[in-house]
Amino acid sequence: MKLSAIHHVAIIVSDYEAAKDFYVNKLGFEIIRENYRKDRSDWKIDLSLGGSLDAIELEIFVEPNPPKRVSRPEACGLRHLSFKVDDVAATVWELQKLGIECEPIRVDAYTNKKMTFFFDPDGLPLELHE
Repeated sequence: MKLSAIHHVAIIVSDYEAAKDFYVNKLGFEIIRENYRKDRSDWKIDLSLGGSLDAIELEIFVEPNPPKRVSRPEACGLRHLSFKVDDVAATVWELQKLGIECEPIRVDAYTNKKMTFFFDPDGLPLELHE
């Protein structure tokens, strides 16, 4: 077996408009597809970052009443999503202008690169990493 790449990461959100505003309008993801799934009474939004053909997709499933995250972030399963950026401090400044608070910038003990965390509207931890 040879796995060639990660195709997508899927997350569940509770609010269609809040998630779309956050990921598309604030973080800059592009919508690939948006589908209402009548049989499940939910929305599925497929997003891309960077526009390249080999970009990893982010699938957002909008569930009417999903259970809350067990803990932040030490439950089994997805711990956080991390975004590579050229300048963490500049990106934090841009996020703060959009009303998105970030934790203090620190240096990753293993990579010696600057990093920080912020959260999506449902509390999913998101990381910025140089």
